[in-house]
Amino acid sequence: MTHIPLALGTIPFGTAVDDGTAFAIMDRFAEAGGALLDTSNNYPFWYDGATGDESELAIGRWLASRKNRDRVVISTKCGARPTVPGDRTLGSAEGLSARAVETAIEGSLRRLGTDRVDVHWAHIEDRSVPLAETLGAFDGLVRAGKVRETGASNIPAWRFERARNVARENGWTPYSHLQLRHSYVRPRPGAPLRSSGHTVVNDDTLDYLREEPGVTLWAYSTLMSGGYTRTDRPFDPAFDHPGTTRRLAVLREVAAELGATVNQVVLAWLIGGSPAAVPIVGASTVEQLDEALGALDVKLDDELRARLDAVS
Repeated sequence: MTHIPLALGTIPFGTAVDDGTAFAIMDRFAEAGGALLDTSNNYPFWYDGATGDESELAIGRWLASRKNRDRVVISTKCGARPTVPGDRTLGSAEGLSARAVETAIEGSLRRLGTDRVDVHWAHIEDRSVPLAETLGAFDGLVRAGKVRETGASNIPAWRFERARNVARENGWTPYSHLQLRHSYVRPRPGAPLRSSGHTVVNDDTLDYLREEPGVTLWAYSTLMSGGYTRTDRPFDPAFDHPGTTRRLAVLREVAAELGATVNQVVLAWLIGGSPAAVPIVGASTVEQLDEALGALDVKLDDELRARLDAVS
C-alpha cells in the first residue's frame, strides 16, 4: 500500500470530537492518500467520563460504515490501559505481561471491528516483566495473524535495541517501529515534562536510528498541542530556554520565505529529516487536517534545512 508519510492521531474521536466530525476528518485523510490511523486501547482514559474505549470504537464505526478496512493501516497500543475504573493516572496500567498483551489485542480487535491490527505497540515500558515474555507474546500474535508488525513507544534507544536483540535471538518478530515525542523545538536536557509518560527523541535516539535499518520512527506531539501558533497554548516549561527562542525565530523566517505556515514547516522538517519521521497529526476539524496536509507540498532545500538544523 502506498500512502502519504503522515499518520492521523485519533485521541479525541468519540469524545471531544463527535462521529460526524471524526468521520469527515478520516474521509478527508483517506481522500488525500492517508492510510495510517494511530490510536490506543486507552484513548482517552484521562478525559472526564471516558473509559479508554472511545477512540478505537469511533474508528471501528467508521471502518464499518466505509467498508474500507483493506485501505487503512491501523496502529494501536497496549500496556497503558487502566485496570481500575476511573483511574486517570498510569498507576493501575495493565502492563506488558503475556496475559495483558494477549487480552489487550482481543479488546482492540473487538472495538475496531477487525480481525487484525497492522502495527501493535507496547505503549509504555514495563520493567517488571522480562522482555522475553512481552516479545514472545507479541510474536504469538503475529503468528496467529492478529498482528502484522510490532513496535514500542516511550522507550529509550538502548532498551529498544535490547528488545530487538532478544527477539532475534529467539527467532521472534522484532520491533520495527519506534514511537516517541518529537518536534522541532526540544526540551532542556533532563528537564521533567508535565506529561510524565512521554519520552522525547534525543541525539542518542537519532544516532541509533541512522545506523539501524528497518526501523520506522513515528513522532507524536509534533505540533506541541497548538503551541507553535496559539498564544493560549504555551509550551511545557521544559521548553522554556534560549534555544527554543532561537529555533522559533528561524522557523518563522523559513515559513515566511516559503509562504507556508509554521506548522507545515515543522511537519516538512520531520518528514525529510535524518532519520525521516512519520509525524502523527491530531486534528479536531477538517480545516486543521487540511493545514497539515499542506506540509506535503512544502519543500525544504538543503540550504533551508541546514539553517533549521544549525540552531541550538
